[in-house]
Amino acid sequence: MEVILMERVEKLGTLGEVVDVKTGFARNFLLPQGKALRATKENLAHFEGQRKELEKKNAELKSEAEKLAEKIDGTELVVIRQAGDSGQLYGSVSVRDLADELNKQGHGIERQQVRIAEPIKTIGIFAFKVVLHAEVTVTLEANVAKSEDEAKKQREDMEAEKKKGAKVPFAGTVEATEEEAPIEAVANDTAEEEAPATEATEEKAENA
Repeated sequence: MEVILMERVEKLGTLGEVVDVKTGFARNFLLPQGKALRATKENLAHFEGQRKELEKKNAELKSEAEKLAEKIDGTELVVIRQAGDSGQLYGSVSVRDLADELNKQGHGIERQQVRIAEPIKTIGIFAFKVVLHAEVTVTLEANVAKSEDEAKKQREDMEAEKKKGAKVPFAGTVEATEEEAPIEAVANDTAEEEAPATEATEEKAENA
């Protein structure tokens, strides 16, 4: 299906471009979220009539997003969770949890703006993305630990590893860096619905 992009979409194009995409992607994502219009003769004419206004509005929104990006860049979220001795969480940390933690610090972030490969299920430090605008994305870090002291130790260890050239794994993966994470695919926000990992469940039962 051919569509007109109403904003920049990673790996597809920029505002005003006509691109050919899979029908399901257009119907389920681009069209309902207002990121594109069907490339009909009428829509093309309508877009051209609104182009200058749309470009001006996009520039204003981008400028606001860049200011917010500067404000939150470098932010580390410390997320305290219960976990077994192996580090497996009793549950997981979802995009909603990460958005909530950011908002506790005074940032107005919607969960749809948070990008992770899948919910975090182990303790550790993980990178994740916050999409503030189609052209403005910030990579932050979540320090998931069983206590504040453990989080501090994990941070010290990670900084030591970074000096050796190590990279923080992207949330939901083992070794991937942030470049490998999908931008337009929002991870399922299923933390409340997920059953705890088997190992963690058994371990918790034994300690009861």
